[in-house]
Amino acid sequence: MIGQGPMTGRVFNNRYQIEDRIGIGGMAEVYRAQDTVLGRVVAVKVMLPQYAADPDFTQRFRQEAAAAANLQSPYIVNVYDWGAEGETYFIVMEFVRGSDLKTAIQQRGAINQRKVAEIGVQVCQALAVAHGQDIVHRDIKPQNIMVQPDGNIKVMDFGIARAKNSVMSRTSSVLGTAHYISPEQAQGKELTPASDIYSLGVVLYEAATGTLPFDGPDAMSVALMQVNDFPPMPHEVNPDIDPDLETIIMMALEKDPARRFATVGDMRLALNDYLMGRAIGSAMTAVMPGVMPADAATRVMSPIDGAGMIDATQAMPSVAPGAPGREGGSATSYRNAPTPQKKSKKVPIIVGCVVAVIALAAIAAFAFLGGSGKPVPDVTGKTLEEATQILEAEGFKVGTTNSAYDEKVEEGHVISQDPRANSRAEEGTKVNLVLSQGTEQVTVPDLRNKTIDEAKRLASEAGVTLSAAPGEYSSDVDVNRIISQNPPGGSKVPKGSIVEYVISLGPESVAVPNVVGSSESNAISTLQSAGFEVYVQYEFSSSYGAGVVMYQNPSSGTKMEKDSTVTITVSKGPEPKPEPTPDPEPPSGGDTNTGGEDGKDEQP
Repeated sequence: MIGQGPMTGRVFNNRYQIEDRIGIGGMAEVYRAQDTVLGRVVAVKVMLPQYAADPDFTQRFRQEAAAAANLQSPYIVNVYDWGAEGETYFIVMEFVRGSDLKTAIQQRGAINQRKVAEIGVQVCQALAVAHGQDIVHRDIKPQNIMVQPDGNIKVMDFGIARAKNSVMSRTSSVLGTAHYISPEQAQGKELTPASDIYSLGVVLYEAATGTLPFDGPDAMSVALMQVNDFPPMPHEVNPDIDPDLETIIMMALEKDPARRFATVGDMRLALNDYLMGRAIGSAMTAVMPGVMPADAATRVMSPIDGAGMIDATQAMPSVAPGAPGREGGSATSYRNAPTPQKKSKKVPIIVGCVVAVIALAAIAAFAFLGGSGKPVPDVTGKTLEEATQILEAEGFKVGTTNSAYDEKVEEGHVISQDPRANSRAEEGTKVNLVLSQGTEQVTVPDLRNKTIDEAKRLASEAGVTLSAAPGEYSSDVDVNRIISQNPPGGSKVPKGSIVEYVISLGPESVAVPNVVGSSESNAISTLQSAGFEVYVQYEFSSSYGAGVVMYQNPSSGTKMEKDSTVTITVSKGPEPKPEPTPDPEPPSGGDTNTGGEDGKDEQP
């Protein structure tokens, strides 16, 4: 995928210099590009030419730009711009360094369970922003989850996202990626945020086990499995998986949307509880199994082409539970999933052993519950003083108290306890508590006069997220360095907060106006209004009247920084002619002889 593409070298919108191709999907290619106005690297998503004439595809492209541009979250890829170039369309997005989650799973197999939960928490936060604006993503998959070098993720590609109040017509085809679509999505039903929860459950299942819950030779067979079949329990694929994490994943994968988490916020709370070592029951509300509509099984499937694009977002015919070609009917809960058994003479013996073990376990549990000890009260969410009073009133003591950051639990209140609430312990047992320090506060780094790369490094080290504001001209800060930021450097903010910065576009250049032929006063006024200093010099001219500008330097149209000096030469009028030199006058007193009287020479 990476390398040259048909758009390499082109400039979109006289601004975005297309460099190398970094990915290609079912309807678009993605290129790395340089924003020549703001001096930053961006990603440009370009619709493939064969789809540019299709109004449905162009509508989806516009929809992606509109949907994502309004979603502001550190866990969603920012959309900066979009438009048309030639006969195709493009979207300009934030360039995210790192790789997609699918690549990480393919390279490593099952990934660290805590990392799986952390990714789930961040995706939940991104989806909460979208769902808060009544937008359902509809294509959550690991290919659309970018993992950055710092470990944080960003959700991208809202190409088939749809608002609840969308007026787009519904058709018999289904948009999505077969391995990750929800049962209701595969059946072409009205979608709710619960569909994104199911898709996220598939992503977490794959990340925690290294395998997909359902796989098949083509998209249609996989979509049918999503409706009718139950996946293997995660611990059957990865025996090391934590039971609590497995419970969260399988609740997200419930066939009936009503049995999943009520919101992504509840799923996030459960994942946070798992990460903090708390009981996860608070968000795991059980719901009675629903019933599949009686007419659902009458729907008919049709084959789908393009089995090779099974991991691509595509249109598929809707499918129905219990449709021809697969065994089994409508399913309501993974808890009730039938487990295939091979016929064997040893089965009765095995069953007997299992029953005996269960009986012994029940007896042990009964003895424990009914024996010595009493339930430990639940003090989570209480202040230390309140927790102490409650515990001591029940005959327990406060043990060690530690602290941890928690954005959901108010500062000074109990996050978790050990022994856990409602477990049984002897009277006088010490209960260890973890108190919340509130949301972790970090110091905003001073980004002024830093380059973008320097700012990103500082922001990553500090735990804040950068967001670019429109650039500004500056004669004091070099081009492509940061002029200002908000919040300012040195201030305290919650970890993960967004810091907006303004990049310098360098000194503003202005075209020098033409003032030749203007009067001196008008020329000075015009140049000063344009932001220039004016130096005036004067010369005689027989071609220009006195007080008229004859020349200017630099000439009109020249681009110069504001406050630069423009020299104008003003006519003093024609040079005055010199006064004529008068002829010498003869001396007075007659002739000029020097002799004596009567003109006679005197003798010595």
